[in-house]
Amino acid sequence: MFPDEVVVVGIHSAKFPSEQITRNLREAVLRHGIDHPVVNDAQRGIWEAYAIRAWPTVLLVDPAGRIAGSWAGEILAEDLAVDIRRLIDRHAAEGTLDRRPVDTQPERAGVPDRPLAYPSKVLADPENGRLFISDTGHHRVLEVALDADGIGGAVRRVFGSGTAGLVDGPAGRAAFHGPHGLDRLGATLYVADTENHAVRAIDLDAGTVRTVAGMGEKAHGRLVLEAPTATPLRSPWAVLAVEHLLFIAMAGAHQIWVLVDGEALGPFAGNGREALVDGPRARASFNQPMDLALGYSHLFVADAEASAVRAIRLDDDPEVFTLVGTGLFDWGDRDGTGVAARLQHPAGLAFGNGTLYVADSYNHKVKTLDPRTGTAATLVGTGDAGHADGPFETARLFEPEGVSAAGTLLYVADTNNHAVRVADLVGRSVTTLALRGA
Repeated sequence: MFPDEVVVVGIHSAKFPSEQITRNLREAVLRHGIDHPVVNDAQRGIWEAYAIRAWPTVLLVDPAGRIAGSWAGEILAEDLAVDIRRLIDRHAAEGTLDRRPVDTQPERAGVPDRPLAYPSKVLADPENGRLFISDTGHHRVLEVALDADGIGGAVRRVFGSGTAGLVDGPAGRAAFHGPHGLDRLGATLYVADTENHAVRAIDLDAGTVRTVAGMGEKAHGRLVLEAPTATPLRSPWAVLAVEHLLFIAMAGAHQIWVLVDGEALGPFAGNGREALVDGPRARASFNQPMDLALGYSHLFVADAEASAVRAIRLDDDPEVFTLVGTGLFDWGDRDGTGVAARLQHPAGLAFGNGTLYVADSYNHKVKTLDPRTGTAATLVGTGDAGHADGPFETARLFEPEGVSAAGTLLYVADTNNHAVRVADLVGRSVTTLALRGA
């Protein structure tokens, strides 16, 4: 839209320290397929110059450099187009519109293809000797037959054509768009198909894909609940199946939703406001929840934007409470108990061996969290981004987003390293999954 009249420039004014680093920003640009120029406003000079106060903010700037419009929060492209067209027509009439092309080269130019591209989540299935991988950047889900030692494996099946889209049907014809969270119940693998704003189900016996919630478009405005596949969703990031319930981390809505018996869909916890508020589930608030785990009759939540791990007591009167984290603007990298501990944008959770494993993404670590005491401790990683196998204390990760426990092994979706890492909890060493056939 308006290719000869409008130049889009992204200004990245980071919230988290990790986001201020150009190397990390470049990976985000590549991961999200951004082709327009992006400026790293690490010190917020541009933010302050334009008096920005909220993420995101859209500015419309005229040919003379004057602000012609400003919108805080999300805005529909169709609505923005009306103001752009009006501005184009005025400056075309005044002879001040410059239609000369701006020569830019996308960051992705020259980047080699890899077996995995920004894998975001993993799900171990030790009883069947397999591992599922959300190969997010390739818009597909892989089923891997693991070797006996668990540190290597061969791709058995690929679900998704590799082209972004929303298509049901056989494995090779079906299409996903940026899939993330995975969970299995019997012969069904559920997928949080994030960029499609949908939840998909893979029949592992038949090898087919179907949509169970969402309709391929992002929800806007007032919540209207219809049948599950007629209700628009907002960036579902993770799923967790418990008998007849499918919990969904609805990151874009700052809520946890639930699909009951595949027929009824709606919010389970969270009022939709972005904040860290505990209490009864309907009045509690979350901050872009990005993963879920189940243990000790509690639903645990990686509440990423608050750098927190939350818990929902699953009983007749569910309540939300916080294990680690104190608010939207409190973060760090500190082991400790309760309010003494600090995380930085945790995106992954797994429960195993009586422990929560946390992908502390922006700290480039995996940590343990005792759900009974609230004590967090570094397990893997130095805190420096990189790719290095070896002892837990010297191994390096790069923004891991997913973890899955399988006995004495912990699988890690090492997102920006385009790899799956395997942590041996007994030998306390890390290796990179030797993946064949991807």
